[in-house]
Amino acid sequence: MGAISTLFLAITIDINPVMAKFGPFTLTWHGLFTAVGILAGVTLSVWLAKRDGIPVEVAQEIALVGVPCAIVGARLFYVIEHWDRFQHDLPSIVFGITEGGITLYGGLLGGVLGGLIYAIWHKWPIGIGLDAAAPGMILGQGIGRIGDLINGEHIAKRTDLPWGVKYLHPDSPQYQYNLLHQDPNNPLRPLDTYAVHPVAGGYELLGDFIILGILLFVCYRVIKVPGWVFCSYVAMYGIMRFFLSYFRIDEQTFAGIPVPQLTAAITLGIAVIAAGILYKKPGPITPEYALRVWGRLPDDIAPPQGGAAEAEPSRA
Repeated sequence: MGAISTLFLAITIDINPVMAKFGPFTLTWHGLFTAVGILAGVTLSVWLAKRDGIPVEVAQEIALVGVPCAIVGARLFYVIEHWDRFQHDLPSIVFGITEGGITLYGGLLGGVLGGLIYAIWHKWPIGIGLDAAAPGMILGQGIGRIGDLINGEHIAKRTDLPWGVKYLHPDSPQYQYNLLHQDPNNPLRPLDTYAVHPVAGGYELLGDFIILGILLFVCYRVIKVPGWVFCSYVAMYGIMRFFLSYFRIDEQTFAGIPVPQLTAAITLGIAVIAAGILYKKPGPITPEYALRVWGRLPDDIAPPQGGAAEAEPSRA
């Protein structure tokens, strides 16, 4: 049980991060919204893929490979970043995943690599498939961040802004952190805590849905190169994530630089390189994609027969 309310120009959240326990497994709000986000994201991506001539069964098969790879990548990336928490409790690497403890960049890398390798192996449309995956991925990320907003998992800096959030439940990681790191000049009163920036569950959540809107209503209409919608997604998310690090205080560092900022810079560079590669080698092109994006069919692409689901991808 819990509540969300506003109090003295701050949002207060008093909700237990744990929804239920089933033996060794713990279901948190983070885990619930992550699952909902995956379902919503896959549904959107499959629909976009079908619209551009990729059969539903092909898109679903790629998702069945990409989603598990994303989960594994997200967990492994987090475990590597926080190895000191797991080295003496190895079972928690698996059983503790529903409690939180995943890294979106790990999920991005794992999911994309898994799905990409599988698609290349079967010689399916690479650029078109990546473009279909991008909106679904950012949608899933945005929905998943709702769980972060409720749980208060990511430790953020204090703020006096009216949209600052106070986590009052004693099991909230943000509440526990504030309790152990009190300001001697401003000690906490009983049952009170400091207001912090809503970084993951506020700023990033809104940013994710803004990126989603740009992808669907701008990039999909303007970009004419297969795969560049996906590259735009990676670039926009990387830029946003780079600056959000300035509001968080729980990130691991390398050479004094937050790991997410380093990862953002690397993925931004990869997006630029990938854009160049996809410009020259976009992979097979479906007639549905050619008609929607280019408004014409190149000579080496046969017109669709029997609808998008039956169209055979061809190389441009």
